[in-house]
Amino acid sequence: MYAVEQDFAFFHVNFGTSKEDYNSFTELEKGFIRKEFENKTVFQNEQIRDAVFNAYMNANRKKNSKFQPLYKKKNEKADIEFNKNAIDTINKIEDRDGKSWVDKIYKANGMRKPQLETG
Repeated sequence: MYAVEQDFAFFHVNFGTSKEDYNSFTELEKGFIRKEFENKTVFQNEQIRDAVFNAYMNANRKKNSKFQPLYKKKNEKADIEFNKNAIDTINKIEDRDGKSWVDKIYKANGMRKPQLETG
C-alpha cells in the first residue's frame, strides 16, 4: 500500500537522498543500491561476529597459551616501482590542477580545513 513511500524512506534514512535524487534513480539502479547495501551490512555483521568470537576464544584460552590475533599479518613488501609511479602521477596532477581535491574531501565530510598557524 505504501511501497513507494517506504522505498523513499529507506533511501533517505540510509543514504540521505532527497526526493529529486530518489526520483532520478531507475528501478534497476535502486535494486543494485539495495543489494550493495545488503552486502555491506552482511560484511559488517560478519566482521563483528568474527571479532566477538575471537575475543571469546582469547578470554577463555588455556593458561599460558598465546592470544589469537583477529587478523593475520601479511609479510608482503610494497611494490616500490608502482608507488613511485603513483606519486609521480599525483604530483603531476597537483601541479596541473592544484590541491582542490583536499578541499572537496573536507567539504564532503562536513569538515573545515585546518588553518596553519603562523607565528
